[in-house]
Amino acid sequence: MSELVSADKSKMRVMSGVRVTGKLHIGHYFGVLRNWVQLQNEYDCYFGAMDWHGMTSHYKTASEIDPNTRDMIAEYYAWGIDFDKNPVFIQSLVPEHIELFMVFANLTPLGWLERVPTWKDAIEEAKQSDTYNLGRFAYPVLQAADIAIYRGNLVPIGQDQVAHLELSREIVRRFNSIYKAKLPEPKPLFTETPLVPGLDGRKMSKSYGNVLELSEDSKSLEKKIKQMPTDPARVRREDKGNPDVCNVHTYHTLFSTKEDIKWVREGCTSAGIGCGDCKGRLSSNINKLAEKPRELKKELLADEKKLDLMIKTGNERARNEAQKTLKIVHKCMKFNGGLNLE
Repeated sequence: MSELVSADKSKMRVMSGVRVTGKLHIGHYFGVLRNWVQLQNEYDCYFGAMDWHGMTSHYKTASEIDPNTRDMIAEYYAWGIDFDKNPVFIQSLVPEHIELFMVFANLTPLGWLERVPTWKDAIEEAKQSDTYNLGRFAYPVLQAADIAIYRGNLVPIGQDQVAHLELSREIVRRFNSIYKAKLPEPKPLFTETPLVPGLDGRKMSKSYGNVLELSEDSKSLEKKIKQMPTDPARVRREDKGNPDVCNVHTYHTLFSTKEDIKWVREGCTSAGIGCGDCKGRLSSNINKLAEKPRELKKELLADEKKLDLMIKTGNERARNEAQKTLKIVHKCMKFNGGLNLE
C-alpha cells in the first residue's frame, strides 16, 4: 500500500471503479478487490461498476452489459465490500458523470488525448475490432469526470496507470484555471497489484481462453487447474522440476501459504511430488479462498429485490454527492442552462 499519508485519512476520498466487460476474474481480486477491502477501513470510498467505459468496446453486445454489471455488483458484495460504509454505484445510473464529461470534453485539447500511450498502442487493434471510435478515444476524459464528480482526492492505481491519472489531473487543473475553481487534483494511491498471468502463462484474456473467474465453480476450477502447463523439461514423474518456469508455482505464490510454497518447491526440485499433487493442492487452496464469496454471490443474485435495493441505494448516495459537485461546477462557470438558479 502507498505511503501517501493524510493527517486524517477518513477525510480523504478514494474513487475507484472496474470497467464492465464481462465477469470478474482472479486478476481483479488481487489487483482491485483485495485493495478495496483494506482501503474502505481507512478512507471515504466510492466504488463503481463502470458500464459506459465497457460500452466503448462492447457496444455491439450491449445486451450483455446489464447482466454483467449486476454480476459485478454481487461480486463486490461477496468479496467483502461494505455497502453500508461505501456508496457503490453503476456509472450509467449516475448521469452527472456524463454532464461533467461534456464540460471536460470541451476544454480538453485533442493533442492531450492523441499522446495517451494506451491509445497510440491500441490504434491498429481498435481498427481491426471496429472500436476505433470517439468513445474509446475520449475514455480518459470520462475517467477524469468519474473521479472529479465525487471530488476524489486519491485513486488506487498501479505504476502502469500513472499516465492516465496524470491526464486526469491536467484536465482538472485546466478546469480550475479557466473557471477559478478548486476541484481537487486526484493523486495516485499506489497499491499492490501483482501480475496474475493467465492459466497458460500468457496475459489473462477471454480471447485466449485462459481465464479463471472469481466465482468459478469448484469442478470447473479443478478441471482448468489440471490443464495448466508445467515445467516442459519435467516429462516423467521421477524427473526433477524447476518451479521458477512453472505457472502452477506462480499461482501457488498467490494463493498458498508459505508452508505450501515451500512444500511445492522442495517436492518439485527433488521429484518428491508429482505435478498432479501440486495442482491438487493449488485447487484446494483456491477453493478455500473462493468458497464463501461464491455462496454469498449466489445468494445475492437469487434475491433480486435485495440486489435491486442495494443498487438503488448506492446510486442515490452517489448521485447526491455528484449533484453537489455539479452545483460547484455551474457556479464557477456561471452556467446554468439559461436559468437563474441563485
